[in-house]
Amino acid sequence: MKTDIEISQAVELKPIVQIAEKIGLAADDLELYGKYKAKVGYETIQKLNSRNDGKLILVTAINPTPAGEGKSTVTIGLADALNQLDCQTMIALREPSLGPVMGVKGGATGGGYAQVLPMEDINLHFTGDMHAITTANNALSAFIDNHIHQGNTLNIDSRRVIWKRVVDLNDRALRQVIVGLGGPVQGVPREDGFDITVASEIMAILCLATDIDNLKARLGNIVIGYTYDRKPVTVSQLGVQGAMALLLKDALKPNLVQTIEGTPAFVHGGPFANIAHGCNSVLATQSALKLADYVVTEAGFGADLGAEKFLDIKVPHLSKAPDAIVIVATIRALKMHGGLAKDALANEDTEALKRGFSNLKQHIENMQQYNIPVIVAINQFVSDTEAEFDVLTQLCQELNVTVRRANVWGEGGKGGLDLAKAVVEAIKQQPSNYQRLYQDSQSIEEKTQAIVEKIYHGKKVNFSAKAKAQLKTFEQYGWQHLPVCMAKTQYSFSDDATKLGAPKDFEVTIREFVPKLGAGFIVALTGDVMTMPGLPKTPAGLNMDVTSDGQAVGLF
Repeated sequence: MKTDIEISQAVELKPIVQIAEKIGLAADDLELYGKYKAKVGYETIQKLNSRNDGKLILVTAINPTPAGEGKSTVTIGLADALNQLDCQTMIALREPSLGPVMGVKGGATGGGYAQVLPMEDINLHFTGDMHAITTANNALSAFIDNHIHQGNTLNIDSRRVIWKRVVDLNDRALRQVIVGLGGPVQGVPREDGFDITVASEIMAILCLATDIDNLKARLGNIVIGYTYDRKPVTVSQLGVQGAMALLLKDALKPNLVQTIEGTPAFVHGGPFANIAHGCNSVLATQSALKLADYVVTEAGFGADLGAEKFLDIKVPHLSKAPDAIVIVATIRALKMHGGLAKDALANEDTEALKRGFSNLKQHIENMQQYNIPVIVAINQFVSDTEAEFDVLTQLCQELNVTVRRANVWGEGGKGGLDLAKAVVEAIKQQPSNYQRLYQDSQSIEEKTQAIVEKIYHGKKVNFSAKAKAQLKTFEQYGWQHLPVCMAKTQYSFSDDATKLGAPKDFEVTIREFVPKLGAGFIVALTGDVMTMPGLPKTPAGLNMDVTSDGQAVGLF
């Protein structure tokens, strides 16, 4: 059986100019990054604004397990299937981060015969967006420390600088550091730390900005810390938003690539859903909606994180809400949520499947709260049995939800035709009537409780002493209208990664809030979630190499 990278390297890619022609874009609309990658320029994006929007399909999933769910794979295969049905379709995906690629999770370009290409480029340096974000973030850090060193006219309290440096790798040794050591010439010593690049507020800003001016305004609103008398200090006070925007001017443009079957795909922006808002860029999604009749996009991790943030944080910045939501699950993963050990997942076990269905059921009911049609996609594995699929079908039918198998990993778009037909039918038969989970007028505390109670199904939210003090302070600053972005483990509805299935009546603790005024939301940190991951004992990078002729080896 061929590996993902072997499948991708056997494909004869079409020049990206030909892919662009499928969606009505000419060579002059593109900024080429070689033969198979391109960015779409600002003038072209502006010209698209007068066009009507296509249909938007959001792909999400159950809580992830080591058994794998294949959300990106289903997203890509579904789009290929829609194009086989002569529904002009585009994809809007996130960019992978080098941290997981070199760590344990792997890349984010799909798998098998449902991949976006060139997978090596996308999973590594791509068009340089991640590097631009890293540079802009760290330039701000340099400006902050230089301002303090050069006299500190803004009266910044170096003990209360909340802006961190970033690197696009998993590097636990950088979580807490000291900068400015070495005497007066080297600066003012202070505690600092590193986040992974995809957790940077600049990544979130890039994914929510609508143009250069909006980007610059958002950068100016970033809160970098507080003065000695506890007043917030913003980037606009430092006066460096223009320099930061200059570093990001090309990164803001959406990246155009292709699938194995030649479906056009925007791959742009990559915030994690467990520590950020987990959605690709507004510019990419909005542009795709103007260029295609159907747009298939995804949100990170399970629906309790990525989809909730897509619907409550991203959608208000889009011209429309999803017309359908597809929830991806595997029979293997559901059996694991039902208590089955990983080494027993290949065995037929309908009782474990029934127990684990509680996780999928809760995600279905959660998404139905938004008044959008829901379809379940079962990403097929060879170990799945007909008896198990029959049980799962019956359980979904009892909830009046359509369920379809998808074998897009093995068959590409052909393996997703039944799913594609069901999605098109659902959009025709059940008009979307989107409503948010909470309103801007509610307090930060009320929004947090709404997410915990309505999405996680916990019974109570506990706020640490620090979080309680922050709530009072944020209200004084007038920040209570902002949405809440929960930073939580992706493995459970709760803030405890070991609680699989659908736990109920648990308590969630908010240890700290982090204001992200440039992005336009407040991050709520729960449990022990980290904004800088670490590498596993055996990192994926140990299996990576490059041949003498420049061919990548070991990526997945």
